[in-house]
Amino acid sequence: MRIIIILLLFVACARPRVEEIPSPAGTGAAEPHLSAGRHGSLLMSWIENGSVRVSRFGEGVWEAPSTVVARNDLFVNWADFPSVVELSDATLLVHWLQKSGAGKYAYDVRFALSKDRGKTWSASRLLHDDGTQTEHGFASLVADASRPLAHAVWLDGRKMAAGGDMTLRYATISSDGTLASPAELDTRTCECCTTALAATDGGLIAAYRDRTAEEIRDISLVRGNAIGWSAPAPLHRDGWKIAGCPVNGPQLDARGNDVVVAWFTKDRVLVAFSRDGGATFSEPRRIDGGKPVGRVDVVLREDGDAFVTWIDGSAVVGRRVPRDGAPEPIFTIARTTTARASGFPRAARVDGKTYVAWTEVEPRKRIRLARVQ
Repeated sequence: MRIIIILLLFVACARPRVEEIPSPAGTGAAEPHLSAGRHGSLLMSWIENGSVRVSRFGEGVWEAPSTVVARNDLFVNWADFPSVVELSDATLLVHWLQKSGAGKYAYDVRFALSKDRGKTWSASRLLHDDGTQTEHGFASLVADASRPLAHAVWLDGRKMAAGGDMTLRYATISSDGTLASPAELDTRTCECCTTALAATDGGLIAAYRDRTAEEIRDISLVRGNAIGWSAPAPLHRDGWKIAGCPVNGPQLDARGNDVVVAWFTKDRVLVAFSRDGGATFSEPRRIDGGKPVGRVDVVLREDGDAFVTWIDGSAVVGRRVPRDGAPEPIFTIARTTTARASGFPRAARVDGKTYVAWTEVEPRKRIRLARVQ
């Protein structure tokens, strides 16, 4: 009996297996983003030598990388990176940032589509129609499950041209590139933190860092459905008063009406769960190891548990967080640096496995990937 108990304890506390997989990106590549493609495949986008590139991983191999766009006026931001999603009709949609003028923060969100698995790409189009040479970025895209379109939210600086505030906006992108359903979701937000967007059975939920007149920059949520969008509501009153943008936004994931949100605030990483599509959330739980830099990502497992990644000290770390019960031990996925060049580790859940991508800075800049089981 004692041997069985000891064995069960060992199995329960066993460290997850981190298996590194090859990267399709070349030397000098950075800013990876991962998403789940159709038929159990993994998609990755990244920036490499002035190009936005994508590739698909399936049955253990990467397809030859495809160049979406190559320009000398891409706006490269360590915290704001291109992304790729696959629509229900197999159209690939990629977004990136591109300068719109001479100003330091004059840049647009542009996108292109491919109908042939990335062999050819459409001409680029603007995600927004305001025409101002101001900051537009931190876009989050999610494919609609039943229609060939994507939902998008982004930070939009059109009002800053006249001395106004950064806003959060929304639109849909159809597989032929048509934009529709434009909406302003929040009239004053933090200027340069990542946004997050997920689809539940009841509609959409977006998370972002808000900004009050008193410079409280906590996380807010908005929910959308066929009727319209809710008013912004605080996820949790952290009370983080800070005079500048911390460049540390939330991330979320959803399955059915189960939702998980992970975020960095002040000096900690927090996680909260919802079982009603984001209408209510559990009390946040702190999950970091004491020295978090933030840069979180989160995926929701099939069993309802969350897997969270972030940078803690000088490591990319991960932790499984049950919806109910104590979190499992933190474990190191890779050593890293807290420098901006190391970017934001990104995660995706595909076919019952979690994949993590990050930028390695030394001894040479490159993208590395691991599968966590």
